[in-house]
Amino acid sequence: MLPEVAARVVTVWAPPGTDPVLRRRITRRARTLDELGTWIEHECAAAAEDVAADGAALARAAGWRAEPLAHRGHGDPGAVLARLAGELPAAAVVVGSRGLGGAAALLGSVSDLAVHHSPVPVLVVPPLLHAERAAAATGPVLVGHDGSAGAEHARVTAGALLPGRAQVVVHVGAGSGVAEAGPPDAVAVTGHGRGARAIAAALDAEAVARDAGVVVVGTRGRTALREVVLGSAAMAVLHHVHRPVLVVPQSA
Repeated sequence: MLPEVAARVVTVWAPPGTDPVLRRRITRRARTLDELGTWIEHECAAAAEDVAADGAALARAAGWRAEPLAHRGHGDPGAVLARLAGELPAAAVVVGSRGLGGAAALLGSVSDLAVHHSPVPVLVVPPLLHAERAAAATGPVLVGHDGSAGAEHARVTAGALLPGRAQVVVHVGAGSGVAEAGPPDAVAVTGHGRGARAIAAALDAEAVARDAGVVVVGTRGRTALREVVLGSAAMAVLHHVHRPVLVVPQSA
């Protein structure tokens, strides 16, 4: 979706690590608490560097200019990724999701916090079927547009991040016909039912019909604590659309 970019493949780590066998071995070898702490830090850092290096190798094989970054984080990895994105700075953050649809829909805490806190766009990629992976490389960009300034900003940002890709703007109207007007060039789609889930279902169906590569949604802004306000429709799209979803904060 983002060919030939320069990427940092980040692994956020923190002790004590996840391998219980290694932790037991280290505990037996350490003679003091200080030595135990040093061993744990060293092994956790080395393991994270290996994971990041593997990810960078995969990214380079896919055509990116990639370098690994193992980052010692304090706090939730998703929030750490969001902060790093602002500090580097990055054009976008790419994260995976657990991709379970329906009532069991789960982003995972890392993806969820990255989306809510990142000052730059976040691309959330769920597990994809073969045809959906093929569409991600060449399919059009489908922008959900409700007529708001945030949606228009998302459209413009998506065009800059994904240049040369066809863009389809979709406005989902309520089944009752009462809805905020979309932009003049938008494709009008009627949602079956009310609420955020109906909007997400309509966008998902349109993405399937057009073999879209990515679905784009904007946010409503930020709170005083700099947390992104997604809105219920954007959250429903993240949880229920079976395509990569690009979330664009208004401040991006």
